[in-house]
Amino acid sequence: MNRVRRPLILTMLLASTAAAWASLATIDEKAPDFELTAADGKTYILSDFKGRHVVLEWVNFGCPFVRKHYDSGNMQALQKTYTDSGVVWLSISSSAPGKQGHYTGEALQAQLKKEKAVPTAYLVDETGKVGHLYGALTTPHMYVISPEGRLVYAGGIDNIKSTKVADIPKATNYVAEALDCCLAGTEISQKTTAPYGCSVKYAN
Repeated sequence: MNRVRRPLILTMLLASTAAAWASLATIDEKAPDFELTAADGKTYILSDFKGRHVVLEWVNFGCPFVRKHYDSGNMQALQKTYTDSGVVWLSISSSAPGKQGHYTGEALQAQLKKEKAVPTAYLVDETGKVGHLYGALTTPHMYVISPEGRLVYAGGIDNIKSTKVADIPKATNYVAEALDCCLAGTEISQKTTAPYGCSVKYAN
């Protein structure tokens, strides 16, 4: 009987924990502030970007769902298009030391050069504190924050949950839609969607 109940109890605990973390970042509410160190050694504080639109992109370069968007150049194109329009784009890795997607020092610099990524900054969250704060579940998991500091979009990058590059042109890109609405001053039609990808490689 214990063998049957333990997995059930564990599942319930994990579900309640995930719900508690996710509730910290709520649509149309103030986005939780944070401070993280970037790949270049600089410290970035979210609230310093008040007055600008901000994208948070959870990333793990070893994940095939992330590879879909980087190998095709799709993510880099989004980064360039919107940073050129004044948007702050923060890529965040919450992979713990020893887990897939965790890079430091020269290895991290080499990986970023290889990816030809052009975010405003690549932030390292190896304790997973910020990932849990936002309830980030997958890579990619995307968030858009308004100039007033409110969370206005959270979810998947698009509506086709695959690792196939060929699906990108057919997909509805939710992040691009949200940003276009924000920049035009119009209402976002879909403020939340289901994220898809690899699980974030937290320490626990």
